[in-house]
Amino acid sequence: MELRARGWWLLCAAAAVVACARGDPASKSRSCSEVRQIYGAKGFSLSDVPQAEISGEHLRICPQGYTCCTSEMEENLANRSRAELETALRDSSRALQAMLATQLRSFDDHFQHLLNDSERALQDAFPGAFGELYTQNARAFRDLYSELRLYYRGANLHLEETLAEFWARLLERLFKQLHPQLLLPDDYLDCMGKQAEALRPFGEAPRELRLRATRAFVAARAFVQGLGVAGDVVRKVAQVPLGPECSRAVMKLVYCAHCLGVPGARPCPDYCRNVLKGCLANQADLDAEWRNLLDSMVLITDKFWGASGVESVIGGVHTWLAEAINSLQDNRDTLTAKVIQGCGNPKVNPQGSGPEEKRRRGKLAPRERPPSGMLEKLVSEAKAQLRDVQDFWISLPGTLCSEKMALSTASDDRCWNGMARGRYLPEVMGDGLANQINNPEVEVDITKPDMTIRQQIMQLKIMTNRLRSAYNGNDVDFQDTSDDGSGSGSGDGCPDDLCGRKNSKKSSSSRTPLTHALPGLSEQEGQKTSAASCPQSPSFLLPLLLALALTVARPRWR
Repeated sequence: MELRARGWWLLCAAAAVVACARGDPASKSRSCSEVRQIYGAKGFSLSDVPQAEISGEHLRICPQGYTCCTSEMEENLANRSRAELETALRDSSRALQAMLATQLRSFDDHFQHLLNDSERALQDAFPGAFGELYTQNARAFRDLYSELRLYYRGANLHLEETLAEFWARLLERLFKQLHPQLLLPDDYLDCMGKQAEALRPFGEAPRELRLRATRAFVAARAFVQGLGVAGDVVRKVAQVPLGPECSRAVMKLVYCAHCLGVPGARPCPDYCRNVLKGCLANQADLDAEWRNLLDSMVLITDKFWGASGVESVIGGVHTWLAEAINSLQDNRDTLTAKVIQGCGNPKVNPQGSGPEEKRRRGKLAPRERPPSGMLEKLVSEAKAQLRDVQDFWISLPGTLCSEKMALSTASDDRCWNGMARGRYLPEVMGDGLANQINNPEVEVDITKPDMTIRQQIMQLKIMTNRLRSAYNGNDVDFQDTSDDGSGSGSGDGCPDDLCGRKNSKKSSSSRTPLTHALPGLSEQEGQKTSAASCPQSPSFLLPLLLALALTVARPRWR
């Protein structure tokens, strides 16, 4: 008897719930005029809308009480709710992309402005300061600045090797100019080149420029590349489509209240958060690596200041070049004696003139600096904006609910909970895919992470490692490891024919550089590379291994 009584009580309770959902039987003929007005305002035909409520057994998403929605209306509203959420996601992503793109352009313009100013200062001062020592070698200086720009933009060349080859070529040309009375064949110049590192013909300028330029250019391009990669990740994640389970849950959240005849009921806040935490579970998994990237970008701005900082070095390249030529002229006699001691007496050129005795020492006017505090202002704004978007991925569900979903401001028992007006009782889920295993609103398979988002997590990790290497002054590899080969970054990368120019120069030169090149080449993030040559290729197996591990370790609960 006791079991029967309990069963009867449960049956009565269930009947009460159904009656609540369906409404009072006396309201079966309730008008659908309000729903007709809303449905028509969205551009749909009113011929689909019944005049009064009908039985809802045909509904596939909304509760099957008395309803103002036909099957076609439910399908139309489901498609509309999905499109509206996708639009809201794109709008949020576009705002973040626009901020990152603006920062990228500002820093890129500033860094290139510094290098352009240095080249203009050289072109203005060197002809008067050094005469033919500059004018007959102007192309070598132009080539150096061109290669510095290519390096900054991520070209396939190594900065230390570039500088070493420049000094080697310049030494050959200037030594010939300073000794027109001597015959200096290639083998003699090769002999001189092999001793150049010990001879130090340009004094300390090459070493100082190499040490400072490597750190400054690496820091500048890593920071700009970081902004580009961040924007590219946002763009690609915004293109990830919503799954069918998410689409059903969003329809239930946004429009099922209309179908059940309570269009004025707005979603309960916690109900909305659970729906969107389930829909955006994969996106929330970007959070940890996204924060690491932004923290690394903020940290590397410390390398922008001081005597070895970006502004001083990139804007002052010409001053080291002037110092080097002055040192060569000052030590010409000593250098010549040491070269003859090591390589022998060269033959006299019968058609050559005597040695040029008049020495011209370059005195450079201070270079024109950018507006005072410009870089400080840029860095300050960037730090503030990067801090503001650190929690972008995990705050996205709450942001969309509060800004796009017209949440209820009424008491808890008056909001839409997915079934009727009333209190929403389930707890709010945590962030990320693993925390959605018991999400009451969206059926999420935690063993099947989205592969596009996993690849973008890997891109964030790779860029963070590059930034950390750049912080330590190490040259970094900018090979493209993106999944679609479209590249990432600012889109300001050098074309293949320009990036490949360095390799052709190396093959055509037989001179020995002053210093040995370090191993490793650098390439812009946006350049296309084959999968076979990608050094990070094994990393793409990680998402598959993760999915397999989750499948074995955590079976699906429903």
